[in-house]
Amino acid sequence: MNFYEITCEAACAASIPARNREDIIAAFAKQAMHAPSLKFLGQDRIYNALLKREHEGSTGFGGGAAIPHARFEELSDFVLFIVTSRHPIDFEAIDKKRVSVFFVLIGPTSDVKEHLKALAGISTVISRSNITHELRLAGTGSVLYEVFLSKTKDKKPAALHQNRKLLVVVLYEDDRFYDLMEFFIEEGLEGATVIDSIGMGHYISNIPLFSSFVGFMNEDHNSSRTILTTLPGEQVEQVVQGIEDLTGDLDKTQGAMIMVLDLSFMKGSMKML
Repeated sequence: MNFYEITCEAACAASIPARNREDIIAAFAKQAMHAPSLKFLGQDRIYNALLKREHEGSTGFGGGAAIPHARFEELSDFVLFIVTSRHPIDFEAIDKKRVSVFFVLIGPTSDVKEHLKALAGISTVISRSNITHELRLAGTGSVLYEVFLSKTKDKKPAALHQNRKLLVVVLYEDDRFYDLMEFFIEEGLEGATVIDSIGMGHYISNIPLFSSFVGFMNEDHNSSRTILTTLPGEQVEQVVQGIEDLTGDLDKTQGAMIMVLDLSFMKGSMKML
């Protein structure tokens, strides 16, 4: 099992403000909704499955780390994500120490062997490195993702970045802008570039032939913002749907446009520092 293939960056989250076991498990279920392959399961079902597993016996590994896990018949692939809590939590770990670093593994019921291999692989990474200390210091989900994978012996798949897409959103309705930014953060899109731009109406109104339309093409509809960000190809449909939940169906309404472009080359990132 290659951890690069199952670890979901979008679902990782740092410094969750939970104070007890039930609250942090609820946070796991919420973060799981950022993984496209888990969304159909629903937040409540994932919460109940993770909580049931903890009632059967704590997944606290020791040394301030735990590996909560659950299995579902409908799944065919594994998903792993890392969550840290702002406050150490009594997770009934075997060494009695409070836990602040959680490796959440969700997978299929049918593949017991691979599930055990994944648990063993995570525990090996925890045991042979100071990863729990480094993860406690991480400020974002992306850093959690990168620190964890840097401690594994797995190779990054050559095609890992080939499935990333460039999302371009042109927005004329200013009152939707901050809602859209908040949605991007919720989806784990931690970096974007925003370009203030002007629609062609501004220029057309200065042409004598169209001067009578100057009142119609007012400034509110002439200014726009163009938002650029990158995201995994498998997340495109979910993000586009979320944008249209804010703007309305863009095939039927005006005021915004979405474009998704293939990336032939990408180096660096737009992640917030």
